[in-house]
Amino acid sequence: MIAATAEQTEACGERLARALPRSLPQMLQIQLHGDLGAGKTTLARGFLQALGHAGVVRSPTYTLVESYAVGGVTVVHTDLYRLHDPGELEALGLRDLALKDHIWLVEWPERAGGRLPEADIDITLVAHPGFHSIDLEAASAAGVQWLARLQG
Repeated sequence: MIAATAEQTEACGERLARALPRSLPQMLQIQLHGDLGAGKTTLARGFLQALGHAGVVRSPTYTLVESYAVGGVTVVHTDLYRLHDPGELEALGLRDLALKDHIWLVEWPERAGGRLPEADIDITLVAHPGFHSIDLEAASAAGVQWLARLQG
């Protein structure tokens, strides 16, 4: 996908949320990859708004974890940019949030050093002059089904 504006990046998140399976068989995880300013939080904002969140969505860079109860699910939005060591991940309490009807949106997952559960969808955002590219890749069987709903 190509997004020339923040609104188009949000729209990508909205489409992804609307394609969400009606009943979650397990926790689902989206890992958001990209440099600073690539649009990770903007995409997360569109995702959350499509599920019914009417408030502000900011990057959890300083709080590290924000939870939103929306649309019958709990979305856990986390930003791992400020982790200095993957061992710090345990203190965030994410293990306690690996529950059915929970969706994780994880910015900077590479900072976890492989300590996160496997992603269902990997999204890579890259800023280019004048536009951002957004590549979605299924990383699990649930992710394959989710992206099939998005494309169908």
